[in-house]
Amino acid sequence: MTETYTSGVWIVKDGEEEDFVREWSDFVDWASGFAGSGTFRLVRDLDHPGTYMSFAPWDSFDAQSAWKEQPEFRERIMRVRRYCEDFQPSTHELVTQVE
Repeated sequence: MTETYTSGVWIVKDGEEEDFVREWSDFVDWASGFAGSGTFRLVRDLDHPGTYMSFAPWDSFDAQSAWKEQPEFRERIMRVRRYCEDFQPSTHELVTQVE
């Protein structure tokens, strides 16, 4: 089975960082209740403090799609995006790993 991931790069408006993190946390709290979702993570770029990256593993692309197709998805993600200048979502699959 292919490991799949959702990811996003968020460019947050200056001064909106705390509100962004709070709203992102609410969004992924909702998302984590869906079958196939893993642990959601949000990291901040230390060289560009307004830039964040989120990522989460999923059991399958079908599980990701089922989440994104929920009627609430757009409204909920827009609550997060209102604090951003830009947002670039992406979908990934694992190619290799080294332990």
